Amino acid sequence: MNLFSALPALFPGLPAPTIPSLNFSAQQVAQVCEQLEESGDTDRLARFLWSLSVIPGSNLLTQHESIIRARAIVAFQQNNYRELYTLLENHKFTRDSHPKLQAMWMEAHYQEAEKLRGRPLGPVDKYRVRKKFPLPRTIWDGEQKTHCFKERTRGLLREWYLQDPYPNPAKKRELAQATGLTATQVGNWFKNRRQRDRAAAAKNRNSNNQYDSQTASSSNHNYSPPSSPELDPDVTD
Repeated sequence: MNLFSALPALFPGLPAPTIPSLNFSAQQVAQVCEQLEESGDTDRLARFLWSLSVIPGSNLLTQHESIIRARAIVAFQQNNYRELYTLLENHKFTRDSHPKLQAMWMEAHYQEAEKLRGRPLGPVDKYRVRKKFPLPRTIWDGEQKTHCFKERTRGLLREWYLQDPYPNPAKKRELAQATGLTATQVGNWFKNRRQRDRAAAAKNRNSNNQYDSQTASSSNHNYSPPSSPELDPDVTD
């Protein structure tokens, strides 16, 4: 059977390409994988990949990055983490695929760690998981992006700041490894955050003092002391 002529039955609403029987290419299969990936329908994507696997002598499942990425997505959604890790570690992916595959790699390890420990992971737990299972070079170019802080990095810094605004050198090095920053950058971030917090606290104190002064002044204007020779402001010694 022509695989693509069977697509409407497998996936209602998905048009089948008009191509000769058995003449479909890895590129055409990849386009279908990309369309199903973008739709977010992992079940249909899984059925489509299964239909490829049963074709005798076909090696389409290993011929294109989009197909391999689709296999990784299905493995992740089915909690088949061994298959996911094997795919990610043994195929070199282009940079465009890195963010999604990196997120799946770490989330899979987080879920396995949570299941093993029987509790949700905190920031330190997740850092230890990342340290134990670093990203493979197949989905990471090895470049540390230290010129700007991503939201995840800022979130981790804020969480540690709430626990300890004055981290010692060992904690700074640990946090630097967790965020991909240098220890100096971490130290500067904490210093700047403490300065901002002190400035905000001082501003609040000034506002409160100004409010108290205005309240006291208003009270004095509304209060008329009893007249007596001793308290007459026009009487001087």
